[in-house]
Amino acid sequence: MAPSEIAPVDLHAPGTGRLPAFTFYNYFRSSAAYRVRIALNLKGIVPARTVDLDIRVGEQKAEEFSEAIPHGLVPAFAWEGGSLTQSLAMIEWLDVLTPDRPRLIPADPEQASHVREIALAIACDIHPLNNLRVLSYLGGELEVPEARRLQWYRHWIAEGFTAVERILQRRRGAATFALGAQPTLADICIVPQVFNARRFDADLTAFPLIVEVAERCEALDAFARARPQAG
Repeated sequence: MAPSEIAPVDLHAPGTGRLPAFTFYNYFRSSAAYRVRIALNLKGIVPARTVDLDIRVGEQKAEEFSEAIPHGLVPAFAWEGGSLTQSLAMIEWLDVLTPDRPRLIPADPEQASHVREIALAIACDIHPLNNLRVLSYLGGELEVPEARRLQWYRHWIAEGFTAVERILQRRRGAATFALGAQPTLADICIVPQVFNARRFDADLTAFPLIVEVAERCEALDAFARARPQAG
């Protein structure tokens, strides 16, 4: 079933399984939040409430959000009696609780490990070095000039994407998306990182498979609706 054909989950209706009515704490340009928005769209899940926070001014660190966002970072889910942070954990939570909807992590253990391999290469090896708080620290506390910060950003994109490109060369074969006939967690992580790389004018000519996967995903409604809007 294509993502556009999936009926939305009504979190307030009885019989929706184990998925609670949750609040989604979001920032429009966060790569991690972008991942979660894509996953929600692919699953056809609309949060009971979405709270948009501007991390540029530290709204996510306000005391009123400390219980739901204990580490002061977005994205996060919160519901009566529980909360969850970290985008990959949040996406896996959605996947486990909605097995009747498109799988984002394959059931087959080997396939699942390959999907996580790409997802973690991006979420652990690239993103933490280039997120807003790191770039802000480089520019603020360490007084690194903007040109050098851009050099830093582009260096880690090249390092990380070189590894991901090699994985795709080895594992992708004739797959439509990163590793299969439908988008998975791997694609969900690739697209936001490509979006940010383009925003910082990183040279992607050495990564044709990554670019192809991203462009194929971006043509889908679930990815297009998750794309950050100007703000």
